[in-house]
Amino acid sequence: MRRVNADVSPDDVSPPGTSPDDVPLLDDLMPWSVPPPRWGREWVAAPDRGTLRARWEALTAAGGAEREALFRPSRARTPRSAVAALPGQRTGTGRLAREGGPCPEPVRIAHGPFDTRWLLPDHRLLDAARPELWRVTDERQVFAVEQGYVPAAAGPALLVTAPLPDGRSPAGRPGLIRPLYRRPGGREPNVAPGLTGLLGGRLGWEPAAEDLLAWAVAVAVPSPAGCRVPLTGDPRLWATGVELGRRVVEVQLRGARGGQRPRLPGGRRPYVRAALPAWPDALAYDAGEEVLHVGSGRVAPVPAEAWEYRVCGVRVLPLWFERRTAGAEPGTLEAVRPAAWPQEWTSELLELITVLALLAALDRERAAFAARLGSGPVTRTALRAAGVLPHPPAARRPASVLDHREEGPEGQFALL
Repeated sequence: MRRVNADVSPDDVSPPGTSPDDVPLLDDLMPWSVPPPRWGREWVAAPDRGTLRARWEALTAAGGAEREALFRPSRARTPRSAVAALPGQRTGTGRLAREGGPCPEPVRIAHGPFDTRWLLPDHRLLDAARPELWRVTDERQVFAVEQGYVPAAAGPALLVTAPLPDGRSPAGRPGLIRPLYRRPGGREPNVAPGLTGLLGGRLGWEPAAEDLLAWAVAVAVPSPAGCRVPLTGDPRLWATGVELGRRVVEVQLRGARGGQRPRLPGGRRPYVRAALPAWPDALAYDAGEEVLHVGSGRVAPVPAEAWEYRVCGVRVLPLWFERRTAGAEPGTLEAVRPAAWPQEWTSELLELITVLALLAALDRERAAFAARLGSGPVTRTALRAAGVLPHPPAARRPASVLDHREEGPEGQFALL
């Protein structure tokens, strides 16, 4: 943090009773956003890598019309599409109709709220992969993902991920994705020009981009226009909100970016008490015993807050289970899945229960803090008066990333 002088006029502070529409949007604070990727076909992502390799082998073993049908063509992609490789990915760029090589190495992505999947990162398979996101995805990047707005629905308005997110929302209304940094290597924060200086004038120090994101995670509230992020100039409130947001971020990142993996206190950690069957057919919860029944298997203890945790009003645990057990049309690549429930899914389930239990406790702290904070005195009117709004057009566009070449269609290098 860099110390600065307080030089903001009290006239910039809005009086009590601020209009909800004058509370800053996340868009006002982090101007560069990207729509969620559109894969175009569900079979390109799966909860495990083995499934993706089996699907690739089935696709490349087929020929002609059979390959076309398995591929599921769209207006954006067919087996004859010529496209460049995704930034940072070493995949083929020849026509997929001729492809017979090995399966591309799957990469982990964030799938909706608190879930992960593996994806075939082959641009020939993906309708709208958002290359601008892939260019800035690295070991320093963190993504803020707005959740779809559902009136009066329970759940957080803003989530963060370390893997590239697909932006899926249980509400069916995907929100925008905002990288914390505009360039690889943690360079050029995606923060509105002049914002940290304005806040620094009130706080007595200029906050870092990571602190601004932590604050947003702690206080963001949903609205039809997007996430609203009340801002304060009170140093003590700011420090409290940032510390709370950091704890939320650490849990959501699950040990990525140098954090600690989430753990519940001893005696409250969930364990498998009865082995899960080869393929569980139902998920149920016994609140009295704090037991999660996974088919004939049993996991305990599972706090009621974890079972009830919702995003956009939808329970997360049943959604996670449904995504792994839903059926698919026979003869399609989507129908290719493990013959038995993988052990890694059980490990992921235990971690998810832990994450949801910890976040439920933190959400209670967030609610209490929001009651202290109110609408916040640093309004959109104040941002306009200080020249932070409107943003310069360049702040809303991707930064130029020219430090490596990217392979274009048919093996040619693209000129950026």
